[in-house]
Amino acid sequence: MTFTSTTAETLRNALATVVVVPVTPFREDGAPDLETYEALTVRLLDAGITVITPNGNTGEFYALTTEEARTVTEAAARAVHTAEQAGRGGVEMLAGVGHDIVTAIGAARHAQDAGARMIMIHQPVHPYVSREGWVDYNTAIANAVPDLGVVLYIRSERFTGALIAELADRAPNVIGVKYGLRDATMFARVARDAGIDRFTWLAGAAELTAPPFWSAGARGFTSGLANVAPSLALGMLDALRANDFGGAMKAWESARRFEELRLADASADNVSVVKEAMAQLGLCRPDVRPPSRALPVPVKEEISGILRMWGRS
Repeated sequence: MTFTSTTAETLRNALATVVVVPVTPFREDGAPDLETYEALTVRLLDAGITVITPNGNTGEFYALTTEEARTVTEAAARAVHTAEQAGRGGVEMLAGVGHDIVTAIGAARHAQDAGARMIMIHQPVHPYVSREGWVDYNTAIANAVPDLGVVLYIRSERFTGALIAELADRAPNVIGVKYGLRDATMFARVARDAGIDRFTWLAGAAELTAPPFWSAGARGFTSGLANVAPSLALGMLDALRANDFGGAMKAWESARRFEELRLADASADNVSVVKEAMAQLGLCRPDVRPPSRALPVPVKEEISGILRMWGRS
């Protein structure tokens, strides 16, 4: 694929949706359950999801080995192929990459070979991250795969709109930004300083930030909740696209407590809550890898009540 302005526009438009991060289910022996992963991803695509992020944070990216992450990418690619074979076109894979630069580039090239047209670069977890080094890190990865669309993942207010614009000047295949902070005012400022129309902006902190971020210029949002209830996330998207903020806030109210459980204690249970809900629905095991944890009984019981409220028990 040659990365042209037409390709960039096509991918930016594709990103303006619910971008779902599938969980990575584990077998009883602790290994990734790739068969179940593939089936769960097909379930998402059957429900109408059109962009998935294998190896996102809700997929426990940092708890997987490099080889395991590659097998997850391949399972996601098989699910996309299954959807295409069933006549569901327009599905995109936005593969998460990260760690050191060489590892991230290798993962990006592997994802491209598997059929991905876009990658999301995780924010580096190095303990010493300079602003200039952040630009250099993302630029090096993006420039190594010039035919792929690149989405930046912002989780720190240190990375300003001016820095994002500088990075994109050096890496023209940067087409989107997943903004993972929760302050809509800050988002509005950063997006306009970087270029509100230059990128597709995603509310990267999921459903609870989607309505206020939409009003400030985001045209999509990421979701882990959609692993459990894809219709809820898609319903919010439909309402936002129709400028029906009352409808969007009804979806917000439905999602609220589930997302608050995920946010508790600095998002310690982000993945555990999603997997527990899926386990209660018989979709996969609830197992997570440290530093995530198994949930205490009161939280499990509250999740049961939420599922009943959603009509999914």
